[in-house]
Amino acid sequence: MADEDIRMLLQALLDYFEWLKAIEEPRGSRLSARYGQILIDFVIFSIHKDIAWKDMFTFDTFREFRKYTVLKKTSHAIITLSGYLQERGRISQPLLIPNYQVQLPLIYEQYLLYLEQTKEVSDGLLSGVRRVLAPFHDYLESHKIKLSALKIKHLDAFMAEFKVAKTTLRTYRHHLRGFLKYLYQERRILKKNLALLLVGAPLFAQKKPPKFLRPQEVQKLFSSLKLSTPADIRTYAMVYLAYTLGLRPIEISKITLDDISFQKEELTVRDRKTKNPTILPLPKQTIKAIAAYVMKARPKSPCRHLFLTCQKTIKPIRSGTVILSIGKAMRQAGLSASAYWLRHTYAQNLLCTGRSIYEIKEMLGHGNIQSTQRYLHIDIDLMRKVIFNETL
Repeated sequence: MADEDIRMLLQALLDYFEWLKAIEEPRGSRLSARYGQILIDFVIFSIHKDIAWKDMFTFDTFREFRKYTVLKKTSHAIITLSGYLQERGRISQPLLIPNYQVQLPLIYEQYLLYLEQTKEVSDGLLSGVRRVLAPFHDYLESHKIKLSALKIKHLDAFMAEFKVAKTTLRTYRHHLRGFLKYLYQERRILKKNLALLLVGAPLFAQKKPPKFLRPQEVQKLFSSLKLSTPADIRTYAMVYLAYTLGLRPIEISKITLDDISFQKEELTVRDRKTKNPTILPLPKQTIKAIAAYVMKARPKSPCRHLFLTCQKTIKPIRSGTVILSIGKAMRQAGLSASAYWLRHTYAQNLLCTGRSIYEIKEMLGHGNIQSTQRYLHIDIDLMRKVIFNETL
């Protein structure tokens, strides 16, 4: 195995884990911890067996690795890593395992396509959803239950068949709730939103308050931002949008030139979770950051999306690019934080200025008040001040 191949593999792992941790942060997932041991073993195997980079993510190599390692359930870790590298043009195709992907009936495949197109979820996550829906379909088939006739008792009975850890069961339940919402809201197959009823036993003292940047950390971040390259200028504008408007990475990635009114100093956010377009005021510094990107760094393209890729093939960026770019800026500033911390910081700033929980809900684009209430855990004194209007 050449030194260059080793370097490429190690760099790929470092980049992959940075991306994975950024994705995990808002969800509280711990995929990186589970995949870490498998992928480290894969590196040792590749060096020991002298595997070249071009042969690293082939089925033959995977079969040899499975014989080499004592670890179990290795396929998903290698597949998701290879999918990540393929999306970024570092390998020509991801690891393909014959018969690994289960084909489902049309309604299930349409849901997976809906997730891919509207939610921009990763291939790895799509595979995870598929592996929950496959046994769910088998369960319904074996019990002769139609989707339109689903009841909560059927769902509870299906979930009871999984003998896995509580955290894994929570993930499975989350995937199934997404499908149930789709059947109810998008396809009208279900007459009742069963997703609301599919809950596990209550877990107390589990939720943690959102993490946010302190004033000195915000100052440190902005003072470290660079404007040397087009990618730097693009990141500069993204950071301002996340910090001053509390936008989600996917919302930032979908902004178009038509959504921005420089004259009115407004931004229209059309694609929110609530499905209600929102018009937000643009602070002057954020307008300057966007203008600097449009005039100095944005590639010339007929595409109307604001943020475009910097490679030769110009196309709109995806939410993962926003997460990675802001995460890189955080690391360069010496901060152990992710893109979502800026959104949480925005909410904290609104809280500090005395905005009500209902105003914060609308400005963050939350679908329900429970999502916003998490921010009230940040400071109990501030919570009493906002809710009860007490002077402390």
